[in-house]
Amino acid sequence: MSPTSHYIRCAGHEIHYVEWGAEHAQTVIAWHGLARTCRDMDELAADLCSRGWRVICPDTIGRGLSQWSREPDAHYQLSFYAQIAAELCEQLDLRRVHWVGTSMGGAIGMVCASGLFQPAMKGRIASLTLNDNAPELAAPAIDRIRSYAGEPPAFDTVVELEAFFRQVYAPYGWLSDAQWRRLAETSTRRLPDGRVTPHYDPAMARQFTVHPEDYLIWNHYDAIEVPVLLLRGEASDLVLRETVAQMHRRGPATRGRFKAIEVPGCGHAPALNVPAQVDAVADFLAASEKSHAA
Repeated sequence: MSPTSHYIRCAGHEIHYVEWGAEHAQTVIAWHGLARTCRDMDELAADLCSRGWRVICPDTIGRGLSQWSREPDAHYQLSFYAQIAAELCEQLDLRRVHWVGTSMGGAIGMVCASGLFQPAMKGRIASLTLNDNAPELAAPAIDRIRSYAGEPPAFDTVVELEAFFRQVYAPYGWLSDAQWRRLAETSTRRLPDGRVTPHYDPAMARQFTVHPEDYLIWNHYDAIEVPVLLLRGEASDLVLRETVAQMHRRGPATRGRFKAIEVPGCGHAPALNVPAQVDAVADFLAASEKSHAA
């Protein structure tokens, strides 16, 4: 059940992804959040793999082991991320996938499931799980994220960087010491001066200034026809309860295809690393498959 690491060229860039359960036919794409990496999905992917799912976990361009963009203003936006996702699916011959996305990963899933950017993706996505993401995000929370993501700190040691991660990602909820250590070690790059810093291109945060309404995507949400599950951290400052109420009144909800669960003990965003959270995703995937088969 160990994952394998792969590199593929999409939209002119080398994209890294980790694959779990390559022998299984039914596929899930699990996409990480804004300043994170594919390894955030390890617990979820391992569990889904044990239940018979193949799980593909990409590193977004500019994050983790994927190539950085030489044209950040053009490439660090949802439409380009959707192009990468479409080419990834095409090259891996993924004709039908379920999508699980944390924060930004959920937004990428939304714009793919709508088909407005990449029409072929609309027919490929069988269900969509949004982990603390919505078609409209609270501006103060975006400002908070931008404040630390755009100017990542540097530290002399990995232990100091881990302490920073524990502070800034406290809203994830409970993580074991081993999980915090793995999060730090898989999110670290060393600078030319020997210090360590989070493993992403700081220019990716320019998405919020160059494309200030990139995450205002109600038109995409309204076009989604597949089942959608929203996991909202009960203390989330990014996904407001009034936004969830609006999601219950439009888009897939009008077709009886929207469900929301509030996750206790978390803010933005649940880490998808404990049984209750993983089971909620797994049960939704199973129900979506059963509905499709019927």
